[in-house]
Amino acid sequence: MGEKINFEETIKQLEEIAGQLEKGDLTLDETVEKFETGMKLSKQCSKTLEEAEQRITILLKNENGDLSEQAFTVQD
Repeated sequence: MGEKINFEETIKQLEEIAGQLEKGDLTLDETVEKFETGMKLSKQCSKTLEEAEQRITILLKNENGDLSEQAFTVQD
């Protein structure tokens, strides 16, 4: 997992792990290993999403008609 993979590939791997865990035919050791790998991938996805959110900006026109950037914020 040292190589950088994209978000979509990480999600695909998570789905595969979830499918394997749902089958219930893994040994306890295999289950723990898959769970640990899934948690690492999940954290990687969360980090990627947080970084993407920080990069998103909104372009707004000011009163002079010029465009200016404003940080994107999520409203609850």
